[in-house]
Amino acid sequence: MKRKRRILVSNDDGIYSPGILALAKAAAHFGEVRIVAPDVEQSSMGQAITSSRPLRYRRTPLDKFEAYRVNGTPADCVALGIHHWKRVDLVLSGINLGVNLGNACWHSGTLAAAKQAALLGVRGIALSTSVLSGEPDFATIEPCLCEVLGLLVPENDMLLVNVNIPARPRGIRWTRQAVLQYDGEVIPGKDPMKRPIYWFTVKRIEAAEGGTDLWAFSRNWVTVTPLRLDLTDGEALSRALAKGGKPGKSSPSRIGEKQQTKVRVKPSSARQAKLFLR
Repeated sequence: MKRKRRILVSNDDGIYSPGILALAKAAAHFGEVRIVAPDVEQSSMGQAITSSRPLRYRRTPLDKFEAYRVNGTPADCVALGIHHWKRVDLVLSGINLGVNLGNACWHSGTLAAAKQAALLGVRGIALSTSVLSGEPDFATIEPCLCEVLGLLVPENDMLLVNVNIPARPRGIRWTRQAVLQYDGEVIPGKDPMKRPIYWFTVKRIEAAEGGTDLWAFSRNWVTVTPLRLDLTDGEALSRALAKGGKPGKSSPSRIGEKQQTKVRVKPSSARQAKLFLR
């Protein structure tokens, strides 16, 4: 008898966020689900892990799901979840209350949970949605969410994927990450005692390069962006190697030079091919 797919669900908004329950319910159509999430909100924690104090893993039933809360970061939650639940096949992170597009990926705790899965050799998918006013309408985006999961869950060759779902999606687009603009901004202010304080917030990006996640999302497309853990700038490395030098016979530079390849995402099914043509 074939073993059911094990799907670990986490987030950075905390275990009581409505987004994680909406994702768990959708994920239940594709396998056995367990929830492991922070006990409090951990937004914008990035890839931080807790190394200076012990972590606790407490059972916290959530609806019909087996769930646990952790007094740590999203990355902590995924690490503990995989440690306690052997043979996890897939980690889903979200649904985040707010999008994670472009360079926001560097700060995102939602994406960090998916990246932690990838670091541990488990596929990770991060999912976020926009917040227009109040809580997102998860019932409206549910059909699109299930379509995205139906597309990505069987894709065993994609280790890390970032997904953003607009409030009123018109379809699905494969995209690349927008990296030309950064939306982080420091806003100065005063506390009640007139002492200076600062908020690190985000500003709106008005225009984005075609084909990027920011560009597609602004046109109400669901963005699906395959990512990778390797941050090496291949072109810069190639230029450095081309300038010469005297590497040894077993130099890592020589090995790296042979291994450089260009990666292009291709549709692996007729269903994906249709998405490319939209």
